[in-house]
Amino acid sequence: MSVNRYGEWIISTKAHSTAVSPDRERVYSFDLEGRPISWFESDRVYKRGLDSRVHLRFRPSDSRNATRTRRVLSDREATERLDGVLAVVAEFPLARADPQVRRRIRKILAWSGKTLGEERTRFCAAYRPIPILPPDEYFSIVLQATFGCTWNACTFCSFYLDRNFSLRPLDRFREHLEQVRALLGEAAALRRRLFLADGNALMLANDRLIPIIEAAGNVFPDRSFSGFVDVFSGRKKSVEQWRLLYERGLRRVHVGIETGLDDLLRFVNKPGSAKESLDFLQTLASAKIDRSLILMAGLGGRRYASAHREATLDLLSKMELGPRDIVYVSPFHEPTPSDGGESAYAHRAAAEKIEPLSSEETRAEAALLARKIRALQPHPRIAPYELAEFFY
Repeated sequence: MSVNRYGEWIISTKAHSTAVSPDRERVYSFDLEGRPISWFESDRVYKRGLDSRVHLRFRPSDSRNATRTRRVLSDREATERLDGVLAVVAEFPLARADPQVRRRIRKILAWSGKTLGEERTRFCAAYRPIPILPPDEYFSIVLQATFGCTWNACTFCSFYLDRNFSLRPLDRFREHLEQVRALLGEAAALRRRLFLADGNALMLANDRLIPIIEAAGNVFPDRSFSGFVDVFSGRKKSVEQWRLLYERGLRRVHVGIETGLDDLLRFVNKPGSAKESLDFLQTLASAKIDRSLILMAGLGGRRYASAHREATLDLLSKMELGPRDIVYVSPFHEPTPSDGGESAYAHRAAAEKIEPLSSEETRAEAALLARKIRALQPHPRIAPYELAEFFY
């Protein structure tokens, strides 16, 4: 990284991005194609996804204890903010800069006049909608080898209601790889890992999965890869089969555990059990694959809260998690009809007279669960999983 100062201006040129700071209150980051990535203005953080949605996050400056506000800007708002960012960069004293900085700034300014709609059209030519990703994959290169989820019947999940599980044929996957490469351009340097989507891509038999991995590696070399798999599907592969995938570059598997309480798993219609989760996570560890576990704080409402927490902690204590593993604690948000259909969870909860936790109680439960996980020895990395902050 090279840091250059021009009066109050600071320009950081990294191998994968450029940061422009006109003063202490503002920092703007761009990829190597000149596209805005994120920017910080006082107490406001903006992030632009590859799909050209712009996310805003801020905490009111007059209240230290206020909840952070998160929302996706409308196209009009986003365009105004991006135009403002580029107007600031245009004030940079270009003539004083060294050649590398001038090239970077000119590429950024060349982005001026392009519309979010145009960029979104390019994105949609390469991708079908991406419902969700784990937070540490937001800056991976997502490759849609499959679509949907093989189970797609958990009552709490609405991500794949509009699609049946299907495999993209290998020739079509190769076309997809080229479309993604064209979309990213030089900005591929920012994304050092590959993520095989959609919801359960790693369930594919190795004789189908390995050609996909090889094709991806030919287009995006020198990158490890990761993906989702459920416990039921993951247990069908032996340690040797998972180790073969490790040798091909698989370094992390994301698993939605949700809870260590079998009664709650049955209530939300999720296959598997705590014992099966434990067995599968130990299989991954034996194959040297790092593990990411997703837990849902508040799932099952008030009736299950205490038993959910204690059973989950008991399960985690048996998994021998280490510092390379990640436990994501996600506050549960009950699906609503606006998520794409009537909520099976809501119907069942109402029928069984289960009282939901309030938003504040759910967040308190998530914080308590995280604190107790930190007390485990050795303990994994712990991170929040706010579904409202998802972007790609």
